Amino acid sequence: MPPSSHVLVVGHGPAAHRLVERLRHHGHRGPVTVLGAEPRPAYNRVLLTSLLGGTLTAGDLELPGPPDGVRVRSGVTATGIDRARRLVRTDTGETHSYDHLVLAAGARPRIPHLPGVLTAGGALTEGVTALRTLADCERLADGPVVVLGGGVLGTEATLALLRGGRDVTLVHPGPHPMDDRLDDVAGALLAGHLRSRGAQLLPGRAAAEYRPGKLTLDDGEVLRADTLVLCTGAVPETALARRAGLAVRTGVVVDRRLRTSDPRVHAIGDCAESDGDAPGLVTTAWEQAETLARILAGRPAHHRPGRPVVRLKAPGIDLACLGPPDPAGATGHVTLSDPARGRYARLALSGERILGAVLIGLPRATAAVGRLYERGLPVPSDRLGLLLGTAATARPACVELPNEAVLCHCNHVTKGDLLRAWHAGAHDLPDIAAATRATTGCGGCADDVRRVLASATGRDGDP
Repeated sequence: MPPSSHVLVVGHGPAAHRLVERLRHHGHRGPVTVLGAEPRPAYNRVLLTSLLGGTLTAGDLELPGPPDGVRVRSGVTATGIDRARRLVRTDTGETHSYDHLVLAAGARPRIPHLPGVLTAGGALTEGVTALRTLADCERLADGPVVVLGGGVLGTEATLALLRGGRDVTLVHPGPHPMDDRLDDVAGALLAGHLRSRGAQLLPGRAAAEYRPGKLTLDDGEVLRADTLVLCTGAVPETALARRAGLAVRTGVVVDRRLRTSDPRVHAIGDCAESDGDAPGLVTTAWEQAETLARILAGRPAHHRPGRPVVRLKAPGIDLACLGPPDPAGATGHVTLSDPARGRYARLALSGERILGAVLIGLPRATAAVGRLYERGLPVPSDRLGLLLGTAATARPACVELPNEAVLCHCNHVTKGDLLRAWHAGAHDLPDIAAATRATTGCGGCADDVRRVLASATGRDGDP
């Protein structure tokens, strides 16, 4: 594939932004055009909850501008694809040609079938908002907030709003927040943390009707809700692909080279479905962007899905879920439960290797277990030491990680990114943060970043 081909990208979220950046890195020199529906520069939507909590501003979320030779058209929505002529039509009346088209349109909020949430015209009622865009965050009114849905996003949003001084009630149909990922012990710890921060939790409850300022629950209880925040899931954006006749199931179906049923059209990020899975994780989107950038630059590559890791982006609690909650093939489990100190770990093992894990309140163990899980390495014989952080393999040793290891998951900063910034003169944490954006999300990577810097300095500039 010639590295001078014209690449047209539909969407300008984190996946598209990473793709464009890595295209140039891998030697693609042809024209690149990006169509972004939002009328603003690209930003890291992963950190929207940090905006709610006041720890970051909208400007902090903005991503670096595009490389030379990349044309970004903001506030432009793609409306149709002419695959025979290789053209994309937009709502502005323009048409854009392409040699290779990349669909990176993301996902839209899943709106529950709740009376009163939508107007007759299909828009969200005043006082109701999702959490997918900066504009969604700007719609939050003063006064009490009800968060509907206690998954990862709902939990993060609740904690962020509490940090911002808001009165927050979390309504969730399950027995505890994140019940799709956490067992009862871990769920109780998370619920206790939320309550200690001031949240009112209403588990096992469902919403029955919304009217501006009020949410009625299924048992008739009425909650004051100056803002109702919908954290009820997301749906891949596939309408454009469907109209173009591309194969679609849950998402736009792609192969290992991230090609749709039309080899000139690719898809990445939340709108893409690979091997029957549309995980909706930003880490997967970044991995796909890296792979596709190599392919479009003429380099051999194929997408190999990484091992899913979900970390709660909230200061004050260290919670990580590695792999599926009940992995098939597990032959044994290792559990540490210390609820009095807010600590819990449960590893699902196949032989000596980790298939899945949940860890709360154990940051050192989270770092060590995460490395073993992501690299498919065996656990040490001292498993209790691993979870308590006393085993040799539990002591963070970032210098032993490969350069492609991701240390800042909020901004997808690798060890190699840190070392390149160090060589360029960023020798302390503020300089590294400015150069790479590491530590500017939830901040949980700060210790790992400091260790890489210390190692680089200790080796006299030759890490």
